[in-house]
Amino acid sequence: MLPSPVSSSRRGTSQHLRTFSSSDLRRALNLLRSRSRFTNLSIIILAGCFCVSFLYNLAFIFSSSPPSLVTYTPPQSILSTIARNATLENLSHLVIVPGHAIWTGTQPDQVLDADRWTLEEYQRGGGSYRISAFVEHIRRGVEITLKDDSSLLIFSGGQTRLQSTTTEAESYMRLAISLGLFHPDSKQTSYTPHFPRATTETYALDSYQNFLFSLARFHEITGRYPLQVTIVGYEMKRCRFEELHRTALRFPAHHFEYIGIEPSANEESARIGEVKNGYAPYQLDLYGCHDFLLAKRRARNPFLRFHSYHASAPELRGLLEWCPDDAGMVYDGPLPWDVYE
Repeated sequence: MLPSPVSSSRRGTSQHLRTFSSSDLRRALNLLRSRSRFTNLSIIILAGCFCVSFLYNLAFIFSSSPPSLVTYTPPQSILSTIARNATLENLSHLVIVPGHAIWTGTQPDQVLDADRWTLEEYQRGGGSYRISAFVEHIRRGVEITLKDDSSLLIFSGGQTRLQSTTTEAESYMRLAISLGLFHPDSKQTSYTPHFPRATTETYALDSYQNFLFSLARFHEITGRYPLQVTIVGYEMKRCRFEELHRTALRFPAHHFEYIGIEPSANEESARIGEVKNGYAPYQLDLYGCHDFLLAKRRARNPFLRFHSYHASAPELRGLLEWCPDDAGMVYDGPLPWDVYE
């Protein structure tokens, strides 16, 4: 007969295990319940924070107040070298004459001499009628400026030719001075008085930059942006400026005027070239910063020059850098002339 303590031991062990398991289970349940309360509270707090953040971001996105223009003050080392002419601070009308070539002459009788002009290959030949158009652009720009005391004339164009040591803009200014256009009633003398309401913009590499950079240059000279813009150029480029460049810059149509002057000869081939190489590419690439138009800018910048307008016209910084992947997307940031509408 087997000893009885064996079965008795099992019963004791089983009872002990049952007692331990019940107590431990109760403690475990209490612990889980307390953690559950803590976890639920944490979830509620996190959800509340998420809701507040979400509502704040919605309010920011759909806020009716537009983003403000960038403000920037150049370093004192720059400002200390600048003394603006007080008579220019109230000017409001910008007259732009975009450059098309570089005149290398110095005397009035050299103005129509093709050998004194640095021309592209397509600009050569056919007599002096094309050069006559350049000169007429300059004359008309000066005439408009002389008739309006609130205007500032800007000749715009960079150092675009490898064969030249100067810029399109500087050469146009030099031509105007050599012909005495700023003082038509004065006798031609060796001394020509300075005309303060005319200057140059010497970095533009294409027609879009002629427009945009001249706006920035106007701000450099006057400390403000123009209320009115008049551009003097080829008639065949009217649509490019009115429909594309003005739209890209969002400059109000009722504050803009384009004056077109064509060469005396009928240049049907030039008009076809304008559509193919000017208007059509800008239709596809409104800001001229992709592929074909960007390559043209690079080709016209052999001396690796770049502008200062990020610092001198900080309100245009976003527009200066605007180059969307969608090449037809219009810049949607704030601009100084938004208040003109």
